Amino acid sequence: MIEYVVGHNPDDRVIKKASSILKNGGLISLPLDTNWVVVCDPFNSEAVSKLYKIRKVDHHKHFSLICLNFQKASSLAIIEDSSYALIKKVIPGPYTFIFNAHKKIQKSLKASKIDHQVGLRFPKNALCQILLNEFDECLLSTHLTLDMFEASEGIEEIYSALIEEDYSNLIDLIIDPGIFEFQGLSTIIDFTQDTPELIRQGVGSTGIFFR
Repeated sequence: MIEYVVGHNPDDRVIKKASSILKNGGLISLPLDTNWVVVCDPFNSEAVSKLYKIRKVDHHKHFSLICLNFQKASSLAIIEDSSYALIKKVIPGPYTFIFNAHKKIQKSLKASKIDHQVGLRFPKNALCQILLNEFDECLLSTHLTLDMFEASEGIEEIYSALIEEDYSNLIDLIIDPGIFEFQGLSTIIDFTQDTPELIRQGVGSTGIFFR
């Protein structure tokens, strides 16, 4: 099912419905600053399994957790004060930060249990922030790519009807804010060692992290 909303001011009914679906082990799709994503409750094993089924990868592959703020993120990752001082200057924004994971998330996600790491994002996207606020927890997310769709040949971008056509059996709700513009890939920075390491340069500036 597709629900069409105003991105910066979505209908409360739709957001409450989405939150209820997530809390009951369902999956939601929506566009972020960087791409279309599918999200679920990271502590619901059935929901996590469905998310991995969509990407057709095993549970050893990391998916990112999207968070509203550091208060929520700090329950999942070990964020040192020095890292916090840097990151707070650029979030929300197009970044993925890798941290050492707390046992709470290691118990739920096999990838984090293996290497004791977790990737966090703090999207600037207003629709996502509103959903996170209503759900009141971080969400596990994976992005969608064109090669995941049967009718991808000749199609240059992903849109809600395409997602519904191929994944309505796994995705319970698609939230479509209409017109939106993707910025590009997120910048990935690893904070699991003594000094931050750039893993991927995306659209997020790295000036404050590497001088």
